[in-house]
Amino acid sequence: MCEDDHSGDRSGDHGIGRRALFVTGAAAALTLGSVSFPSEAADAADASETRTVRGTLPTGSPDFVYLPVEVPDGVREIKVAYTYEKPAVPTGTAGNALDIGIFDQRGTELGGKGFRGWSGGARTEFFIRADDATPGYIPGPVKEGTWHIALGPYTVAPQGLPYEVTITLTYGEPGTVVKPVYPPSRAKGRGRAWYRGDCHLHSWYSDGRRTPAEIAALARAAGLDFINSSEHNTHSAHAHWASEAGDDLLILLGEEVTTRNGHVVALGTDPGTFVDWRYRARDNRFGKYARRIREAGGLVVPAHPHATCVGCNWKFGFGEADAVEVWNGPFGPDDEVSLADWDSMLVASVREGRGDGGGGRGWIPAMGNSDAHRDPDPVGTPQTVVLADDLTREAIQEGIRAGRSYVAESRKVSLSFSAAGPKGEHAGIGGRLKVDRDDPVTVTLEASGVPRCTVRFVTDQGVLHTSAVLPVSGAGVVEWRTTAQYAAYVRAEVRHEAAVGPLPGALAAFTNPIFLGRG
Repeated sequence: MCEDDHSGDRSGDHGIGRRALFVTGAAAALTLGSVSFPSEAADAADASETRTVRGTLPTGSPDFVYLPVEVPDGVREIKVAYTYEKPAVPTGTAGNALDIGIFDQRGTELGGKGFRGWSGGARTEFFIRADDATPGYIPGPVKEGTWHIALGPYTVAPQGLPYEVTITLTYGEPGTVVKPVYPPSRAKGRGRAWYRGDCHLHSWYSDGRRTPAEIAALARAAGLDFINSSEHNTHSAHAHWASEAGDDLLILLGEEVTTRNGHVVALGTDPGTFVDWRYRARDNRFGKYARRIREAGGLVVPAHPHATCVGCNWKFGFGEADAVEVWNGPFGPDDEVSLADWDSMLVASVREGRGDGGGGRGWIPAMGNSDAHRDPDPVGTPQTVVLADDLTREAIQEGIRAGRSYVAESRKVSLSFSAAGPKGEHAGIGGRLKVDRDDPVTVTLEASGVPRCTVRFVTDQGVLHTSAVLPVSGAGVVEWRTTAQYAAYVRAEVRHEAAVGPLPGALAAFTNPIFLGRG
């Protein structure tokens, strides 16, 4: 889309086959020829100049194509609009999808020093000024130098991807830079208690359709004590959550790092932290950015690892994970696969002597989040319920990292899960019951809010106990006796009635494990 006044338009063809290209510092990226603006236009206040660039990206294009823009001194605002063709393609063939973002005069090197915003495919235009910017983009001065519009051809049709990018510079005195204000890292809390949270949410600062205020209201209605801002590939929302926090709602800040080989939630990073996403598993760069998340005080949480959307399936391995998002949104077949895959990782941790019940680099705890984007996506379905020392960023993260948590489909569901030994030994979710291999162990689950559900106790051997159907009241207590010889760990699942045949019903809740034995 272009400006109504085309008197300043100058067009150029930037098809890949028509221009010299060179590799940039970012992985799998190419840079087109630059777009220039006359510096003399800056002499007229509020004057604007527009350039339109057209080209075609072929099938097999690199992940990122950069369009340099030479920005002269005296620019008050940069505005970018783009369109691209979406031709019909045969069934089973990917069509065109083109993402967009921008880097300023500090460059496009990996690490994001020059990062100024990303909207993926959620918007057709954006602007940046000192005092304001389109959601997804970072306000600040438009300084002189070479800026780069980042095009991300996510998928390209066999016919190619014809695109048009229009850049408008407006000159004049810059506005006043607004100092960002961030939400506090603690809420009132109840001391050591179980706190409910949803750590994967999207607002209009990426591809969601809700405002932070709307999300906060829905979080409170869902009975949540904490949430985490997790916009796709941008930290632009961080400065817009402070007014929504309160004694009753802790708001953590993060990002959903959305690569071409899977997504990872950076959970609870320092305010203003940006984590780059421009790499694939084959580039062997993820470890560096996982460390970046931790250095900024966050947790590394691979999201929806078996999701079926293009680029969503997690391919980086779990060696850097602090937790894994096993349940994402309404429970479905991909969540069932994620649950089974996570259970296999628990078995591997026991086999390798890492099932120490301490989280961290031992076993990997599970969590669940809604990934809500817009109506009618429910916030808090599911939600992770964490035993934490207080309602603070650090305490919530410590509880998640240690696996002291369970996942529930709503605020109506509450669980208490424990294991007891013959001499008064006791352990809760995420812990270890230190008993001898042949000592009798009693495992107990107390549940409420789960009418007509069944309880399953799952071990390293598989499902070893299934309860009768719980009453319509939704409350019940289920016990099972075992030994550490028979079960290296026990975790609980609460399932709805099965829809068909031998398949299990959808989850209503599940717990992290309790490990049995002296380890």
